[in-house]
Amino acid sequence: MSVAAVADLNQKFSIPGHVRFAAGPGGLIVAEVANVHATSTIALQGAHVMTWQPRQQRPVIWLSRFAKFAPGKSIRGGAPICWPWFGPHATEAKFPGHGFARTVAWEVVGTRALRDGATEVSFRIVQDAATKAQWPHATEALNIVTVGRSLDLALVTRNLGGSAITVGDAFHTYFEVSDIRQCAIHGLGGCPYLDKVGGGKKQQQGAITIGEEVDRIYLDSVADVLIDDPGYRRRIRVTKRGSRSTVVWNPWTEKAAKMGDFGTHGYRNMVCVESTNAADDVVQIPPGAEHRLWVRYALEPLG
Repeated sequence: MSVAAVADLNQKFSIPGHVRFAAGPGGLIVAEVANVHATSTIALQGAHVMTWQPRQQRPVIWLSRFAKFAPGKSIRGGAPICWPWFGPHATEAKFPGHGFARTVAWEVVGTRALRDGATEVSFRIVQDAATKAQWPHATEALNIVTVGRSLDLALVTRNLGGSAITVGDAFHTYFEVSDIRQCAIHGLGGCPYLDKVGGGKKQQQGAITIGEEVDRIYLDSVADVLIDDPGYRRRIRVTKRGSRSTVVWNPWTEKAAKMGDFGTHGYRNMVCVESTNAADDVVQIPPGAEHRLWVRYALEPLG
């Protein structure tokens, strides 16, 4: 982390009452957003939204108390970006799962104070020889983060080359819950899903409840997903566009213990509901065109 880099960012992009830049944990530079509606912390590495907390509310985005912060390492929790592929690379096993976007540098390209009091911060991925070796296409990727009454994220992929590209992507977002064993996830009933734990293709019947490891890719998923949390007496609504698949993930006890950055009971207080272009729902982008994966997270009272 360079003190000069932080000073330069503040000179160019800080907005009093909205956003400033600071040295974060592990030497990472972060954007600290604080406005009338909410607070949020975003790491420039990965353009990674680590926290979002509306005023007078508990945190909505879960960040592990045992997360490790270091250059080139993924952060456990928040809203990691999977790009430009989701899951393992189709042909190169040595390439990182879910792509490289969440562990490389992004640059700030703009900040705005919006009329309703919200704050917009825009990031662009920095591509170098290492990233181009994995993704040899002329492509621009932006993450446009709007912190307000809701948290809005837009992952924009622009094809600047002369031939079509195929992209898989996701917001691999971790949501904070009181106790996942008491929660119910609505909005995916009737959707077929690929069960990465039990194997096979299945059909969701009714609400999802979690009492064991869950790793599923739901297909034909376009409706809002609702996380009902009676312990916190709230509902988290996930609205999206530019996506027809949704991943629901909780590692449960054994897998979380092996990961080392969950803590003993961290898995109980989180669930990933990921808006994705995954499995058969990858996106082909013609030359000169763009794809926008957009999500909105909002709180509602429960009952």
